[in-house]
Amino acid sequence: MRKWIVRFVSLYVFDVVVLLLMGLLPGVRVGWAALWGAVILTAATIWLKPLITRMFRGMAAKSADQRTKLGEKLVQFGVVFVVELIVWLLVVWFSAVDVRGWFWGWVLPPIALLIAWIIYDAIDDRVEARAGAIYDRATGGTVTDAAAAPSATEQSGRRELRDGLTEEQRRMLDELGNG
Repeated sequence: MRKWIVRFVSLYVFDVVVLLLMGLLPGVRVGWAALWGAVILTAATIWLKPLITRMFRGMAAKSADQRTKLGEKLVQFGVVFVVELIVWLLVVWFSAVDVRGWFWGWVLPPIALLIAWIIYDAIDDRVEARAGAIYDRATGGTVTDAAAAPSATEQSGRRELRDGLTEEQRRMLDELGNG
């Protein structure tokens, strides 16, 4: 739960900044709508964008063998743009973001979203680590304590299992068994 809260809040703050910067474009008015628009943008980025991307890539993969390398790259870029456009449409439809003009309001913002997501992807680990530290301080520390932490022998025994589980998945399974 902590991981999702930290991820959502850090991406939300980033998206508020992105929407405020998009408001500087001639065909886009954001203002206070950035607060609600960022909720929509964040939710769409975390949950909807991967689903839409997978769907379009699956459709494009069916005819990939019929295209040249250049054609395949163009299709991939087109898929990314369409996904960005769908997310932008959701933000505009479900918030008070005002869009005017074909190029400045509908073409350029999805490209700006793509650039913003590239930037966020480059810095997300650091941003989420900092947000996690703030979250831990606000909630009074980390969830794990010395009594709940497995011993070094137990940890090394689990690593030797090579069962394909991550440390977090093992911890969750341990918590389920103890709860």
